[in-house]
Amino acid sequence: MRTLANPDHVVLAGDILDWANTKTGQVRTLVLTVAGLMAIIAVLMAWWRTRSFVGTLVAFVLAALVLWGISNLSVLKTKVGSEIDDGAAAISVVHVIGDASALTGDGWRAS
Repeated sequence: MRTLANPDHVVLAGDILDWANTKTGQVRTLVLTVAGLMAIIAVLMAWWRTRSFVGTLVAFVLAALVLWGISNLSVLKTKVGSEIDDGAAAISVVHVIGDASALTGDGWRAS
């Protein structure tokens, strides 16, 4: 059997992981830069259209919230996941026993 790879040549997965981490960091920086530029443009457009301090302030606060959300996705992901896990633990099942009326509450048992 003939192979194309040299058996003395070792390819380390660490090199690929370092490259992937570097590219992920570069993409994250690019996304944050583009989002920042879009936020600045949105605030300037709000000022140009409305010429009011309140409208511009609302656009600025909204842009700041969006930028914070983009830069803290990991915090939001863990926060949402923990709230879903907490809510799932509190679910109980209710069974109706016999011919009891559902409106009176007789014959209900929580398990």
